[in-house]
Formats: sequence, structure tokens, C-alpha cells
Amino acid sequence: MARRERVVRMSVELPLWRALTAYRVLTTGYAVLLFVFARDKYERPSVAVGFLAVMVVWTLATLPRVANAAACTKRFLGADLTVALTGILLTPLADAQAQQIDGPTLPSIWTAGSVLAFAIKGGWRWAGFASSLVAVANIIERGEPSRDTFHNVLLVWVASIAIGYVVEVARASERTLARALEIEAATRERERLARDIHDSVLQVLAMVQRRGTAIGGEAAELGRMAGEQEVALRTLVAGGLIPASRVSEDEAQGAVVRLVDGPDGPDDGSAGADGPVDLRMLLAPRAGCRVTLSEPGAPVLLPVRAARELAAAVGAALDNVRRHAGEDAQAWILVEDWPDEVIVTVRDDGPGIPEGRLAQAEGEGRLGVALSIRGRLRDIGGTAELVSVPGQGTEVELKVPRGTRGKAER
Repeated sequence: MARRERVVRMSVELPLWRALTAYRVLTTGYAVLLFVFARDKYERPSVAVGFLAVMVVWTLATLPRVANAAACTKRFLGADLTVALTGILLTPLADAQAQQIDGPTLPSIWTAGSVLAFAIKGGWRWAGFASSLVAVANIIERGEPSRDTFHNVLLVWVASIAIGYVVEVARASERTLARALEIEAATRERERLARDIHDSVLQVLAMVQRRGTAIGGEAAELGRMAGEQEVALRTLVAGGLIPASRVSEDEAQGAVVRLVDGPDGPDDGSAGADGPVDLRMLLAPRAGCRVTLSEPGAPVLLPVRAARELAAAVGAALDNVRRHAGEDAQAWILVEDWPDEVIVTVRDDGPGIPEGRLAQAEGEGRLGVALSIRGRLRDIGGTAELVSVPGQGTEVELKVPRGTRGKAER
């Protein structure tokens, strides 16, 4: 049985959080190495050691906080930025010469990790706020900032805002894609339900209308009511007003199985629900005095759903023959079993279909070809082609590739 397709949403933020985690660890090590190689130049190395020890412990202890957006709370962001700003402002106390030579601050480029966390969490506005505070702290630390100082401050400010903007765009794109996938899944489910309705309820109502009109009397009134209900139901199906969420895919597929197999289970000679099905056994009941079935001598094996959908499409094509070509029309079914695909051709000797009639029928809500034939084949990865010449009959060619097993039984 086919199961409901799940819309898998891969967060675009997750790689960014992973990159931020690695960045914080690497820049922590970089800040420590800067101090180790220049420790003799510090006037108060104990201040630097104390801050770097706190920064290392803070970084390692808060790694889970930068794993995802849910864990990265506003409180954590505020505390993390406070650590960065404190390190910047403590730099002159540990090394007064840093102001004169434009040397690195105690946290060095680790500070950018705090700003990036704001950008990923809240977008470009949060990034602008955090980078502005870092810029003010750097200017205060330098006392008389140089051109390089302004250059570095502007670089961090622009980069963080750009990253924040990209994150916002990515989130909007992710929401749009998820919504599109949900709409597509709902549409496909609605089409499957519409096919089931067309193959059963609508055809019964149409038959009641025709027979009631022919019999006359009270039956004519019953036929008229059936015709009204048919029109109303076709309008619902064509307009997509049947809520797919109220009928599960398992229930819809169960209805299809019962319609094809009957209430007592399959009688197609298949090897079970999970095994391949001989398409010939499903098409054999279609043969009769008006329908000629030509098939290979060997079994034509297809996955369960693919075989049943193909057989149902053949049945819909034969229903169209009887409806539009008349009860006396002859039909021929040809089954071809090729290594890479199975082709079933349904041909009749009816009057053919006038040009533009199919498009007109779809506009009127008569979706036999669109849903019961083309829709079924599309859902199992196949195609349906219809060729009709007025006065020379109609031919429907149904193709199902051999590679539909995974899709058909998913």
C-alpha cells in the first residue's frame, strides 16, 4: 500500500550553527596562541590569563547553546556579547601598548562569533545591534582610533548584517518551499480521491440518470435527481473543494483495492501485497465479446500499485469507449512487455474525439481522461498518450517504466 508522503524539511540554518560552533572553538584557540607567543610584551599578563581562562571555559561550556536556534536564547546571546565586550575593554589594562600599535584585543576575532550568533538567530537587525556595540567598545579601547580600527569595525558591521539578511531570506525561502510541498502533496491526494469518485460514484450517478430517463415515470424523477447530484459532485471535484485532510491515503487506497478486488480480497493471482502482480490477470476480466485482449505468453509482472493503477486506467479507457462510442463499439487491448517498460494500448472503432473536446470536457468538470487515465499514470511514473482522428476511432497508449517499483510501493 502506498503511504502518505512526508514533506521533509531540511533547515537551512543547521549548517550555519555547525559552522559557528567550529568557528568559536577555532578562534578561542587562536586567541590563546596569540597571547602565548606575545606574553612577554604584556604589562599585566595575569589580567590576560584570567580573561582567556574565563573565555575558554565559557566557550566550551556553551557549545550546546550554539547548536541550534532553540538553544541559543536571548539571555545567552546577551551574556556571550558581554564576555566579548569585557575582553575588548580589558585589553588596555593587560597591555597598554596595544592602543598605540593597533594590536589585537584579548578576544581577538572570537568577538565576531558572538556577533554572528546574533545574525543567525535574529537576522540583520540583531546583527546590526550587536556589531554596533562591538564597534563602540573597539573605539573606546583604542582611545584615538586609527584608520585600520575603523576599517575593521566597518568590516565586521557590514559582514554581520549581510549574513543576517541572507539568513532571513533563506528562512523565507524555506517556508515557501515547505508550503509548496504541502500544497503539492494535498493536490496529489485530492486527485487520487477524485479518480476514485469518478470511477465509482460519478459513473453510477450517470448510469442512473440515463436509465431513469429511458424508463420514464418515477424512475425519470430519480434520474433527474441523480443528474443534479452528478453535476454538483463534479463541481466539487473540479474545484478542489473536497478536503483531502479528512480522508487518509490508506483509506483512499483501501477503497481502490475494494473496487478492483472485491470485498473478499484479491483474485488476481498475485504473490501477496508486497510481491509483483501479473498484469494479465488484472486485465483478463476486461475481455469479452466486444473487447479483445492480446497479451504475451509469459507473466507481465509489475509492482502491486503500478499494476492496479494501470489496470484501472485501462478500465477508464474502456468506460469512455462504451460511453462515447456506444455499447456496440469494438475495443482492442494490446499488452507489450519490454525490458524497460510495459506498454498497454487501448484502441476502439468509434467515431473518434473531435479536436478540442478533451479540453472542453475538463472545463466542464468531466475529468475521466485527465484524472482516471493521465493522473493515474503520472502518479506511478508513467505516461498516457491519446491519439484520435474523427471517424477513425481512438487509441490510448499507456506506458509504465520498469523503474516504478520504489515510487509505486513507497
